[in-house]
Amino acid sequence: MDWTFGLPPEWSWLVWTLIKTLVLIGGVLGVLPIMIWGERKVAGHVQFRPGPNRVGPFGLLQPLADVLKLVFKEDVMPHSANRVLFFLAPVLALVPAFVVLTVIPIGPQFVVTDVNVGLLVFFAMSSLGVYAITLAGWAGNNKYGLMGGLRSSAQMISYELAMGLSVIGVILLTGSLSLVDIVKAQDGRILGFLPRWFVFYQPVGFLAFVVTMLAETNRAPFDLPEAEGELVAGYHVEYSSMKFAAFFMGEYANMIAISCVCTALFLGGWHGPWLPPVWGGIVWFVLKVSILQVFFLFVRWTLPRLRYDQLMNLGWKVLLPLTLANALVTAVAVALREGWLR
Repeated sequence: MDWTFGLPPEWSWLVWTLIKTLVLIGGVLGVLPIMIWGERKVAGHVQFRPGPNRVGPFGLLQPLADVLKLVFKEDVMPHSANRVLFFLAPVLALVPAFVVLTVIPIGPQFVVTDVNVGLLVFFAMSSLGVYAITLAGWAGNNKYGLMGGLRSSAQMISYELAMGLSVIGVILLTGSLSLVDIVKAQDGRILGFLPRWFVFYQPVGFLAFVVTMLAETNRAPFDLPEAEGELVAGYHVEYSSMKFAAFFMGEYANMIAISCVCTALFLGGWHGPWLPPVWGGIVWFVLKVSILQVFFLFVRWTLPRLRYDQLMNLGWKVLLPLTLANALVTAVAVALREGWLR
């Protein structure tokens, strides 16, 4: 079969990139309603109630009903709001997650674009995501929204530094910023039976990354930017209709994107036993990401929300020194190994 569509190489590459991008975005958008339904079911069972069980069998059509409600709901904008930024903020909440997904190697032959600085693309987009929350809080001209936006910016500064330091060990072990190269470096086994995943080489970095990815996505116990008990709804208090839905979808899309990055960095990416590497790699990757999504859900409905001083203390006094020490120890170990090999 001619996979070039009879086009010159540069045009066939462009067509295949477009097809993979559309498949990726369509897959994520198709998973989002399932995640929303799953979160409500998990919340229900944790709190000894059934969760959605009226619209469709087991409440499976509840996300569809919610979408229809939001589509036909009146789109209200405060009279004193900044109209341009008020409209731009929901877009910024959704787009960075899809950009990150384009550099994630989902399988050995499925990555939209393999850039040699894929990890930097992830950090750039995660930094851009906080602008959505900050702009939303400011543009609505609401004091509660502004407080939520300020909280989010302070939280991002506190935890993104620790997140960056937590992956330094992986970069030192692989010598590359390409997520494809990082996944390939995790092929093989340790001692003949243990997968050569970086979670076993970098357990401290992995734990720090897991904590910071909860904070980066504003998930409980780090959901202070939208603390309902204090700030009503925080940064999106003035949003309704599809703009509110964009924030809602953006949160779950960011959860998927950062779980994909965690899988590629620490959990071996597409590597796994028994299944053929081509399509089996995609199965293993999706399974690992799904486990991380379930972890997100159970953490939200298990742990209480942190106080703001506890949030800052954890970021600056615990995670930052811990990740710095981990990076230093890893650098020394790599230097000793390189010197020994010479």
